[in-house]
Amino acid sequence: MKLFKWNKAASVASLFILSLSLVACQNQEVAQMPVQPEPTPAPVQEEHVEETNTSLYTAPLTGLPVDEAITRRPLAVMINNAPSARPQSGLSSADIILEVLAEGGITRFIAIFQSGGGAETVGPVRSIRPYLIELGESYDGVLVHAGGSPEAYSILQRQQKQHMDEISNGGPYFWRSSDRKAPHNLYTSADKLREGSDIKGYSHDFKSPVYNYNEEGATSAGEAVKQFDIHYLLDSYRVTYDYDEVSGRYMRMVNGKADQDLDNGTQLGAANIIVAGADHKVLDSVGRLSVNLEQGGEAMLFQKGKMIRGQWVKKQGDIIRFVQGGSEVALVPGKTFISIVPNQPEFSSHVKLAAQQ
Repeated sequence: MKLFKWNKAASVASLFILSLSLVACQNQEVAQMPVQPEPTPAPVQEEHVEETNTSLYTAPLTGLPVDEAITRRPLAVMINNAPSARPQSGLSSADIILEVLAEGGITRFIAIFQSGGGAETVGPVRSIRPYLIELGESYDGVLVHAGGSPEAYSILQRQQKQHMDEISNGGPYFWRSSDRKAPHNLYTSADKLREGSDIKGYSHDFKSPVYNYNEEGATSAGEAVKQFDIHYLLDSYRVTYDYDEVSGRYMRMVNGKADQDLDNGTQLGAANIIVAGADHKVLDSVGRLSVNLEQGGEAMLFQKGKMIRGQWVKKQGDIIRFVQGGSEVALVPGKTFISIVPNQPEFSSHVKLAAQQ
């Protein structure tokens, strides 16, 4: 596989700028972090497919059985993940969640809603970047955001993207809560976003590529890994996944605490966790980034309590896929979380596997 080569001097300068942004950002986040009582986790619900299920349909972006064919277009919502925005609302209803760095070492979610999401609150909604546009559109999602970088706005306007922006064209489909300070208090719902998409005349046709899923009862190869950590750049973004054999999912924790949906107390979890390493480059003094989504690279796939080493690829117009030996590895039916981490320092430094008992 052809790998992208970076100019060494530019990379050193970029990392120096990023390090300055991290210190400032981390100090600001700690100062703003509200003190909130930790909610009691809701019981973990089983997600794996039961043998007695005879449904003729499966959800395109999860592979799980559903009562009727799902053809509606997904929503790709930019979700704030600053400490002051936690816990978020509505993430437990997303089919796919991507977590990727924004400037200053913070991370942002792209939550893809298709089979789930209705009147439930979703947010806080945050701004968009060019690589977030690319990731959200790869699932054919209507892009949902509040503001964006100058380059992102240029792309949205020049290419006439179908999007809903609370600042420029959101209309009555967003609201702000009174219990948090802006910009960590902007919310919406899938129902309102679909209503707005209809009024704007956006396409209803679902054209997204989908994943290949294992047959029911299929076993997974790989090394047994029950728990692992993902470290991005800031200490306040340390993610831990712990495998739950009852549900067949890796359950998510942030900084040692269960990562729960604010509205229903459900702990976030997924049947598949993909960790992908990509080259990041600092673009300006603000710390805005470019993320190389074309070259592919090293990756890990966690499913059914096991870890598989391989690569990730993303062809033009396609979604991120995990491959091994040039062949795509099928996913386990269920939700999928994708974490995109920097290749600097080396990819392996961002993933720590827990010692097996």
